[in-house]
Amino acid sequence: MGNEQVSEAFFMKKLNDAKVHFERALDCKHTEFDDLYPYMIEHPQFFWYKRYVAWSELLTIVKLCDELGYEWNSHFTPHQVSYVRNRVMSSKVLDYWFETNDLKKHVEQ
Repeated sequence: MGNEQVSEAFFMKKLNDAKVHFERALDCKHTEFDDLYPYMIEHPQFFWYKRYVAWSELLTIVKLCDELGYEWNSHFTPHQVSYVRNRVMSSKVLDYWFETNDLKKHVEQ
């Protein structure tokens, strides 16, 4: 590979791919990770590890976007941006990544 410039559009595509990969892993849907390690499906820790790998990929792309000055926040909801900025894949991230309602309102009702 030479000294080609990598475009912002390239990184935005990679960001979207990483986000889709993470979301598919959250939903326990097929990802390319399944193709790499088909024997892992039989092991209980597989889904946790699969999610961890997808989360790491997403954080890596976001970090590169930050370093290059590319705006990535608009590809996520505000609470997803918060999760990504905190960098820790907690149970809250796993449970509420797709949540669209205010969690406080849910608790109060």
